[in-house]
Amino acid sequence: MSAPSRFTPRAGQAPLAVALDTPDGATALRWAEAVAPYAAVLKIGLELFYREGPAIVAALRAAGLLAEPAEGAAGGVGGPPELFLDLKLHDIPATVAGGMRSVATLQPRFVTVHAAGGPAMIRAAVAAAPAVEVAVVTVLTSLDAAALAAVGLAGPPQDAVRRLAVLAVEAGARTLVCSPQEVRMVRSELGDNMTLITPGVRPEGSEVADQARIATPREALEAGADLVVVGRPITRAADLGMAAKTVADSISAGQRPAGR
Repeated sequence: MSAPSRFTPRAGQAPLAVALDTPDGATALRWAEAVAPYAAVLKIGLELFYREGPAIVAALRAAGLLAEPAEGAAGGVGGPPELFLDLKLHDIPATVAGGMRSVATLQPRFVTVHAAGGPAMIRAAVAAAPAVEVAVVTVLTSLDAAALAAVGLAGPPQDAVRRLAVLAVEAGARTLVCSPQEVRMVRSELGDNMTLITPGVRPEGSEVADQARIATPREALEAGADLVVVGRPITRAADLGMAAKTVADSISAGQRPAGR
């Protein structure tokens, strides 16, 4: 099977992934209904998936809030967002391969694994689910140099991201997750055929919270990101739909979001 192509949102969509970080399925459905018109991707992480499991994916698709797999692959204009399962698999290769085969039945566009699991684990993940884009997480956006040193990773975050990104690509990955502060370096190092996803994105004026290495959506895209992930600045807004539209419009117009 050919390698995945670099991610491009469908015409009329901003390259925005909204993180549905809630443990409650009803809340996730309500949030998704509000933001789906403005997002290219909906991201389901550990908090929601551990509580609701595959049923939340089925519910979102039944409500027309997630693209059917054929729709996502076909491109075109507009339509529901694609599915991103941010599960950060990290285990021995055989276990991760089994996990990938299981979640592949949900037909996501992206599933995350940790680069720190090593090249054999990454190769196993890629081989187990060839129709899924294995998005390899380099260094969590909450970690700074002191935190990396505490877990035995020498050097500043940029060096650790470079090493892990190269390792992941050599193991067969074509999609990487890194903070906005490393996107330009990774793009320069690894070229234009990679899909780069950036969490740690904060519209100007938003709270930093537990993120250590951040940028605005526009800054991330200008540095070379293909897809920016925004969670709490949208989902904690009084009007989720308007917050998502503001971020999406600012990305499309090449302007920074207004502070809130």
